[in-house]
Amino acid sequence: MRNWSGGYIGGHAGGGYGRTSFSNPYGPSIYGGVVDTPAFLAGGQIGYNWQNNSWVFGIELDASGAVANGTSTCLASSGFVVSANCKAGPSLFATGAGRVGYAFGALGHTLAYLKAGLAWQNNRGGVINNFEGGWPQGRTHFDDGRVGGIIGLGVEQALTPAWSVNVEYDYLHFGGPSVATAATVQFPPFAILPASTTSLTSNYHIGKIGLNYHFGADPEAA
Repeated sequence: MRNWSGGYIGGHAGGGYGRTSFSNPYGPSIYGGVVDTPAFLAGGQIGYNWQNNSWVFGIELDASGAVANGTSTCLASSGFVVSANCKAGPSLFATGAGRVGYAFGALGHTLAYLKAGLAWQNNRGGVINNFEGGWPQGRTHFDDGRVGGIIGLGVEQALTPAWSVNVEYDYLHFGGPSVATAATVQFPPFAILPASTTSLTSNYHIGKIGLNYHFGADPEAA
C-alpha cells in the first residue's frame, strides 16, 4: 500500500484565464470596465502529508511567476465623458493551503484531493485616459500586492515511491486596492471631472501540471 505521509518538493507549470474588474467613480459604465488576462505561469511547491488509512491530510506552499497582460476600455459612464484604457496583469502568485485527499486505486497509488487557503498576488497595470482634444493624456499606474483566497482540486499519481505527477485546477479571488484615476474631460457641456479612485477585483481560473519528489523514499525504486 502506498504511503503518502512525509514531505515533498516539486515544480509546476500551467496557464489559465483571469479577469480584473475596475469600478467607475463617475457612475455605472455603459461598456467596458473588465480586463481579460490570459496567464501563463511556472513555479515550485513544497508540502507535507499525513496519512490515516486511505485519507491524506496536508499543507502546501507554492509560488509562481506569471506572464499575463490585458487591456480594455474603462470609466465610460456616458458618451460625453472621455473614457480610459485600463491595463492589468499579475506577475507573481503565492499560496498557502490545507489539503484533504483520498488514496485509491491499485495499492493506493492515486490521490484525489481538495485544497483551500490564502493566496497573494502582485498585480501591475494602469489607467490611461483616451484622446482629450489635444490635452495631455492623464494616466496613473499601480504595482500592488494583495491577499485573497484559493480553492482547488487535483489528482496526484505515484510514479515510483519517490516521484509523483499531479494535475490541478485552482480558483483564486482577490479584492483589489483603490487605485487613483486622473482627472478627465466631459463635453458637451465642457467640464473637468476631478481625479478620483477606482477599486479592483480580480479572479483567476488556473490549470497546472506538477512533478513532486517525496523525501525519504528510494528515487530509483520502481
